[in-house]
Amino acid sequence: METLENYQLILKSGKTTREKALELFDSLEPVNLEFMFGRWQGSGLHTDHPMDGLLEISNWYGKEFLDSEHVHPLLFLDGQGKIFKVAPNATLMDWVLKFPIPKNNSQKPLMMFINSLLKTEKSQARLRMMEYRGKVTATMIYDYLPINDSFRKVDENTVLGIMDNKNIPQPFFFVLKRSL
Repeated sequence: METLENYQLILKSGKTTREKALELFDSLEPVNLEFMFGRWQGSGLHTDHPMDGLLEISNWYGKEFLDSEHVHPLLFLDGQGKIFKVAPNATLMDWVLKFPIPKNNSQKPLMMFINSLLKTEKSQARLRMMEYRGKVTATMIYDYLPINDSFRKVDENTVLGIMDNKNIPQPFFFVLKRSL
């Protein structure tokens, strides 16, 4: 498999199968903790996961890794385009996954309002080297959710992320690009 060529095709479409996304993830090299430090802009990679489209209608910006102990896993944009940090909420996440929400722009104002109620400056995760799918790589561990996000290197400024949620058997995929 030509990793970079396939990645570019998948990224361009923003959609693929779970199998192809896993094949791509497995072909990529792991990253260390320091590689992840900084602010990253994210986008979803749709694989027919229940969360596909949810981050986009929520005005998700990405993630910020200050160091291994201080991570902001959920950065969003407000109505003026300013970035703010959100504390993940387990009850809200369960509700969103149990009840289908139309994932279109008509829901954006509601999702942005809900996120504004969850603003925080407190770190909500940490970063560790962990084995996932046969390789030890930088992995973000949420403080209050049974979720780990593992990362693999696409290039010097791009990683493919996979969210492993204990309560959802299907992995959720996303792409992070280093903010410059």
